[in-house]
Amino acid sequence: MIVLLLLSTGLIYQQVGAREDAKILVPPGKLYKVHGDNMHLYTGGEGDVTVVLASGWGTANPYVDYYPLYEKLAPNTKFAVYDRFGYGYSDRTDKKRDVDTVADELHELLEVSGQKPPYVLVGHSLGSLETLRFAQKYPDEVQGIVMIDGGSPEHYANDTSDTASVIGGFMNQFRIKTGLLRLSLQSDAVVEASNANRNELKLVPDNLKKLDTTALLHNYGNANTVDELREMSANAKVVVDNKKPFPFPLTILTADYFGASEPEWDKTQAEFTSWSEHSKHVTVKDTEHYIHQYHPDLVANEILELVKK
Repeated sequence: MIVLLLLSTGLIYQQVGAREDAKILVPPGKLYKVHGDNMHLYTGGEGDVTVVLASGWGTANPYVDYYPLYEKLAPNTKFAVYDRFGYGYSDRTDKKRDVDTVADELHELLEVSGQKPPYVLVGHSLGSLETLRFAQKYPDEVQGIVMIDGGSPEHYANDTSDTASVIGGFMNQFRIKTGLLRLSLQSDAVVEASNANRNELKLVPDNLKKLDTTALLHNYGNANTVDELREMSANAKVVVDNKKPFPFPLTILTADYFGASEPEWDKTQAEFTSWSEHSKHVTVKDTEHYIHQYHPDLVANEILELVKK
């Protein structure tokens, strides 16, 4: 009886909290209809080239996460931060998260929102796959690519981990739906630990930090993000199967993980340069996976090099 009461209380706590999250998450950019659903795009800056920022997997609020970077870009170029379905302020979709669909959604979003090429594409982490696939499908619109510790398609194609089963599994979904995750994130220590590899968001204003936590509660473990993980290897193989070195520049920025990087990751990062006829590989010191949260000036300078080409 007590267990049922606790479960019921937790379910209500989560449902009430989710409704409050929705009220707080007012889009800072604009929503556009893409394949029948609302997709969020936040833009700023000015210029003839637009820097398109693709977030990594699980980055619940790209608008917040990329703040230190686009603040550096804005005085020098136009930028566009987009939320894939299931992220940030975008809707969730019933469409499979295969890489062709995701790339086409991005292309349609840029078109319906009035963006104009050429684009410099920036991909963090798993965002590398949709970035590369976009460049394969629409090469005439791309001026260059920058990877922020983005995994190579070969790396993801050979990844045998089954994170999707963990994130989408019963125990994790139980934790979300019964409010246990929400309860844990009331602790500042837990929030700080969850942001450990993002420099504890030290370069982000406090009001945006709160938005980030709200977005995490709103988006974590949803079906779209789980499906991205489930499709990761297949998506990578699609990109690999269409490999042809790009004629435009590709810059690979690799985190040194404060001296604790894995040799296999470093190897695939070095080999990533084979994806362009004009490649550059930079290992960034004193950083974790979210390089732009540690050294936004360095990342912005590398991006602007390609903007000015």
